[in-house]
Amino acid sequence: MTSSISGSLTVIGLGPGNAAQVTPEALAAIEAGEDFFGYGPYVDRLNLRDDQRRHASDNREEISRAEAALMLAAKGGRVCVVSGGDAGVFAMAAAVCEAIEAGPAEWREIHFSVVPGITAMLAVAARVGAPLGHDFCAISLSDNLKPWELIEKRLIAAAEAGFVMAFYNPVSKARPHQLSRAFDVLRAHLPGSVTVVFGRAAGRPDERMRIEPLSNAHSDMADMATCIIVGSTETRLIERPGQAPLVYSPRSAGKI
Repeated sequence: MTSSISGSLTVIGLGPGNAAQVTPEALAAIEAGEDFFGYGPYVDRLNLRDDQRRHASDNREEISRAEAALMLAAKGGRVCVVSGGDAGVFAMAAAVCEAIEAGPAEWREIHFSVVPGITAMLAVAARVGAPLGHDFCAISLSDNLKPWELIEKRLIAAAEAGFVMAFYNPVSKARPHQLSRAFDVLRAHLPGSVTVVFGRAAGRPDERMRIEPLSNAHSDMADMATCIIVGSTETRLIERPGQAPLVYSPRSAGKI
């Protein structure tokens, strides 16, 4: 059955912040869009034409942003919602899907698509070697949408299963102590020698990579622009004369 709605909504991942890491597919979607919704700093990364319109909002307004974009698409607009990194990893694609599920029936007729982007953990991993070379998982440390007790349960399960872990949303002004609590949980289940990578602003001019053992890792080493990769007991550090060390997780699995 053909939809009676001519509008479209495309959620676009803009990558970690380096213009060279925005995909051709994302650039084409931006070229075709009319209205662009997103967190202010992400919308500011777009080079829009005079006939294209920006709708910037606060980072905590994801559902209202998604609803506003869907309402405009339902009227026939070619609407884009932009996210940093990959739009489907702790970002706007899920918020738009949530709004569609809870919204009016006509929103389900809107042509909806997602354009992937390079997510933070991939950008950080590429800077230090191959820490995600074997099984890994990604965990948001924000308890805005789930209880902290569940986060701790997942940290323990991932550590005991031997996963490398990538942490998103590690700290904020409202959550200054949770990263320290996460490290304390991990230190009870992993050796202190496990490698931790603090990757801040990967690919941007203010990029900063820091590698520490778990025994020395603490929350002051991260901010909201940081993606943290915690290695497994199999993850290795290769020292190199005059160069930063390489971090990698071997392709072969450890013993259980």
